[in-house]
Formats: sequence, C-alpha cells, structure tokens
Amino acid sequence: MDLSTLPNILTLSRIVAVPVLVLLLFCEIWFGHWWIAWVAMFLFVAAAVTDYADGAIARAAGQTSPLGRLMDPIADKMLVSACLLMLVEVDRIEGLAVIPTLIILMREILVAGLREYLAEIQAGGLPSSVLAKWKTGIQMTAIGFLIVGPHGPPNWPVLQIGLALLWIAGGLTVITGYEYARSALAQIAASVKKSG
Repeated sequence: MDLSTLPNILTLSRIVAVPVLVLLLFCEIWFGHWWIAWVAMFLFVAAAVTDYADGAIARAAGQTSPLGRLMDPIADKMLVSACLLMLVEVDRIEGLAVIPTLIILMREILVAGLREYLAEIQAGGLPSSVLAKWKTGIQMTAIGFLIVGPHGPPNWPVLQIGLALLWIAGGLTVITGYEYARSALAQIAASVKKSG
C-alpha cells in the first residue's frame, strides 16, 4: 500500500481538505468575512479536481492500487457529505432544499453498502455510468456556488444558481441510484442462483 504515489497523495489530500473546509465555513459564521467563503470555495474546487485527476493519473501511469480503489470513493463521500452538512449549518441549504441534500446523502450510503456487499460475494461491482459522472459534475458545481452563496458578485444570483443545480443533482441522483440498485440486485440474484 504505497502512499507515495501521486494518485494516492491526491486522494489523501482530498481527505485532508475536509476538516479545513469545515473550519473555514465555521470561521465564516464566527467572523462573517466574505473572503473566507471564497477561500473555502477555491479549496473545494481544488479538492474536486483531484477527484478526476487521481484516477486519470493512476490509469495513465499504471499506478492503480487496491489502496487507491479503497480510498478514492471514501474521499469523495467525505468531501461531499461534509460540505453538504456544513452548507445546511450556514443556512445556504434550508427549507425544501434539504430534500435533494438528503437524497444525495442517502444515495451515497446505498451505493457504499451495495459495493461492500458485492465485493463480499465477489460480484462484478458497480461501474460508474455517464449519467453518474454528469450527476457528480453538477453536484460539485452546485456545492461550489453554495459555498460562495451571498458573497458572490453583486447582482449575481449565486445562491439561487447553486440551489437550482442542487435540485438537478438530486433528480439525477434518484435516477443513478435506481440504476445502481437494479444492477446490484441483478448481480446478487445471479450469485444466489449460481450458489444454489
């Protein structure tokens, strides 16, 4: 388990960014400085970029590893979950906008559980679809807008754009969650039939 390869360093940096982002968003509450939200947003964007970069570099350099396959989805879920919960705490997400947030968080738990079970029965796993990649991109963009929120450029509806994108991401989450569940159940049924 080599922690010194660039893909694994990028993945671990995403995990390290999580408590820093949480602290920055709390600092925005405590001190109210607009620039704190922008620092948090740039850190989030950098962390989100590593989500794409670590896998691409690992494949190109032939540095894929069991550690990387384990840590990458964990880092993603930590980053997204922590940011969404903090955005609720700082009142960027409130009211009905909590619904797509809950959908996204529940889907992350569902997919993690299904992947763990499929690994246990040595099934084929859950490959990411094109729609799931779109969902991730829209979700990350929504979070970036929501982190900046009311501190965006004057006369720009930054918060409203972020909330609209969050709802779109929530809708895509339902679709991709259903696709993952259907695929997983088919593999589980095939495994049961094979063992029976």
